[in-house]
Amino acid sequence: MTRILMVCLGNICRSPMADGLLRRKVKELNLPIFVDSAGTANYHTGSKPDERMCQTGKRNGTSIDELRARQFSKADFEDFDVIYAMDNENYRNIIKLSASEQHRTKVKLILNELYPGENRAVPDPYYGTDNDFQAVYDLLDQATDVVITKIQHGTIR
Repeated sequence: MTRILMVCLGNICRSPMADGLLRRKVKELNLPIFVDSAGTANYHTGSKPDERMCQTGKRNGTSIDELRARQFSKADFEDFDVIYAMDNENYRNIIKLSASEQHRTKVKLILNELYPGENRAVPDPYYGTDNDFQAVYDLLDQATDVVITKIQHGTIR
């Protein structure tokens, strides 16, 4: 079973939404994929996702209410096949914890799935408006569609 981890800073906005979207899609398609999310910081460990992101998800048919924040750990390199960072800062923070080239090759920027090689960041909507949360949802919805296509074509295992 392929295991995919989504990672942002606090694990309450971007990564839980990426997690929720991909979970919903793999369940709908009955794909053998395990999805989880984490944050590089421990600010919100044990907390529900941000209420504004939960509401955005509900409006769009993706509930993330059951998710709880946790901190990324070195063990995640062994436990997951692909680790998607939401932005460059979190990518660097994850890479700093890696112990090998094998670990580093697992780490990718999720928007490179939509915009290969451009290293774009998923904007953090935390200090933004409802429109910012919706924009993040839309970006992650598109990116997870690409991930699903790659899973179906065997290019992500």
